[in-house]
Amino acid sequence: MPPDAPDAKEIPWVKLAGLVVLLVAGAVLVMSGMDVRALVDRSMALIRGASPAGFFAGMALLPAMGVPVLTFLLTAGPLWGERLGMGNVVLFSLLALIVNFTLTYVLARWTFRPLLTQLITRLGYKMPRAEEGDAASLIVIMRMTTGIPYCVQNYLLGLAEVPFGKYFLLTVLLSLPQSAAMVVFGDALMHGKGKTLLTVAGLLVALVAAAHLVRKHYGRKQTPA
Repeated sequence: MPPDAPDAKEIPWVKLAGLVVLLVAGAVLVMSGMDVRALVDRSMALIRGASPAGFFAGMALLPAMGVPVLTFLLTAGPLWGERLGMGNVVLFSLLALIVNFTLTYVLARWTFRPLLTQLITRLGYKMPRAEEGDAASLIVIMRMTTGIPYCVQNYLLGLAEVPFGKYFLLTVLLSLPQSAAMVVFGDALMHGKGKTLLTVAGLLVALVAAAHLVRKHYGRKQTPA
């Protein structure tokens, strides 16, 4: 069926998200020779034994393959805080995340989209695409909704072809403050810094509450499409 066939329905975002999760999981399984436990062990060994450059390079690249970004955020401070200083650890972590969400957007929009479009077309659907007026709302809702893996958020927004400028700016504003707080939280938790732990925990609660209000506001503005 041609991509622009009039009877092709736009695939719902929920189904597309599920498909992206399956594809990411399948790619991880293929690359690991179907040995998930070995992949996890190798990833953790890499994180524990890497140099700072290797650690932050892994932080920039491995989440694109489904490795949870929290694995890096919570261990960056305990591993490198004393050696590099917490300010530098937070800075390098945020730079790694910027590389990661830029890379996954590029892969989704220009590398994987043609292949996924063919697959979805065979199923009788067409790929969704964010309208110009809805792009900001879609980005905000995606970033502020808990439970969606970070790499899946990035891939979905790339597949939706949201403008990169809006994608970059809103991701920096909405995601990086929480990520910075998680780096400090992980260090405080590991080293028993009670005062810092309570301060950062309060900040995270405030950020989550703000995220809920922002998502609710934009959810009301989002069109049915």
